[in-house]
Amino acid sequence: MRFILLLFVGLQISCNSSQKTVETNTVAQSTVDPVTYAKTITEEDLKEHLYIYASDEFEGRETGQPGQKKAVEYLRSYYESLGIPAAKANGDYFQKVPLEIAQVPEGIVSFNGSTFELGDDILSFSEAKGNFNELVYVGYGIEEGSYSDYSNVDVTGKLVLIKAGEPVNGDGNYTLSGTKEKSLWSNMSEGVGKKSGLAMEKGAKAVLYYDTTNYPRFKGYFDFMKGNKSGKMSLKDQSDTQALLLLNKRSVKTLKPDIESDHTPGAFAATIQLGIESSNGQVDSENVAAVIKGTEKPDEYLIISSHLDHIGVTADGQINNGADDDGSGSVALLEMAEAFKKASDAGEGPKRSIVFLHVTGEEKGLLGSRYYTDVDPIFPLEQTVANLNIDMIGRIDPKRGGNRNYLYLIGSDKLSTELHNLSEEINEKYTQIEFDYKYNDENDPNRFYYRSDHYNFAKNNIPIIFYFNGTHADYHRPGDTPDKINYDLLENRTRLVFYTAWEVANRDKRVAVDKSAK
Repeated sequence: MRFILLLFVGLQISCNSSQKTVETNTVAQSTVDPVTYAKTITEEDLKEHLYIYASDEFEGRETGQPGQKKAVEYLRSYYESLGIPAAKANGDYFQKVPLEIAQVPEGIVSFNGSTFELGDDILSFSEAKGNFNELVYVGYGIEEGSYSDYSNVDVTGKLVLIKAGEPVNGDGNYTLSGTKEKSLWSNMSEGVGKKSGLAMEKGAKAVLYYDTTNYPRFKGYFDFMKGNKSGKMSLKDQSDTQALLLLNKRSVKTLKPDIESDHTPGAFAATIQLGIESSNGQVDSENVAAVIKGTEKPDEYLIISSHLDHIGVTADGQINNGADDDGSGSVALLEMAEAFKKASDAGEGPKRSIVFLHVTGEEKGLLGSRYYTDVDPIFPLEQTVANLNIDMIGRIDPKRGGNRNYLYLIGSDKLSTELHNLSEEINEKYTQIEFDYKYNDENDPNRFYYRSDHYNFAKNNIPIIFYFNGTHADYHRPGDTPDKINYDLLENRTRLVFYTAWEVANRDKRVAVDKSAK
């Protein structure tokens, strides 16, 4: 590591004005030994970086706030000190990500003459306006295989009412699975998005969603956002144009008293007035991207990513430092970049180009990575061979037990069997970490596969690996500080990603995609 403390001084001045499925030998025999360069990734250097990056000076790195600006300047300055150029052709390390934030909406709603103020019996996180004299009830709002709640109804331009859950047969089994096992349509985290998304794909103007189990959770979000005077952040010009309102039992009974017992879709007359208003504010934020060009295949790209920001300061002034989330991933990228640069300077650089991508807005809905993949890819997605994404690799999951030298791997086999096998072989050869695939399960209720930045690459059919140590008591709390990081584990885990990146970048052929994105 070079010039870390010097960079920080300069920054202050500028900013203050277990599964094994190895079937074939996929690891190439390289004439270059990566161990020499991996050894430059050390506990001491990672610690030095992180005590700066996750310090109080960076104020929790809230998206678009002064602390986040200090973070991106730190990243840029370090890449400049290493002599690693910006990924953008114009030499700018910053990829501006236009964001806007909807202020917590206010207003009232009237159902058949009963008036409700937003925030008590009805919730919405976006504007919802209009008068309706008809409501289309679609029961559970599910369409899968031969089952559809939309078979006999047209929801185009209509207001739609949906309830949580899924149908059950007379034998007590769930209709979709034929067993006692619920589907994703009932998942607490995913169900509301799947159902409302389907309704809006079918042309619904707005969705009323009844869910007694989830309602308290959403009300907690609403009250927190209102108390902190914050709102939902989105990519500018891509904010939701269709409204979603969540109802509790008191409000839904004024519309359909028998909603819990009636499962038959159909339209009926109702007098509904939506008077919820909100305004949008602009947020200035950016991704940071640097690149080491490949020696033989410079137009093929491996992207190593982490998210650069965190959740900022609490209402009572406590700083959420985000040392693990995702300071650990951010500093891991810096150390890997230095290792690859030393290899390049020695004439042993990677055959493919390696992009070091620090994205913004992960905590707000994977916004920075979505902007990169869906709006403005710096490098063509069709030429992107893989994404290795790091989000929290410095701590231990207290619920797990067993070997502390472990790591959760997610998504390695979702698109490429070859990438998964390569990952296993690299680990066995160099780092001997116990891989835990618990959260790789399709039925994982946490849905971690969909909750970090790799997902925006995976949905574009780009093979990914997500490296994750699991959550802990300090997750999204002020206690996530650099003194609690296990730096020996952070070193070994970072070296694992480095070795994996080395192999992906230097093999003769790009890793094969043999499965479809979900």
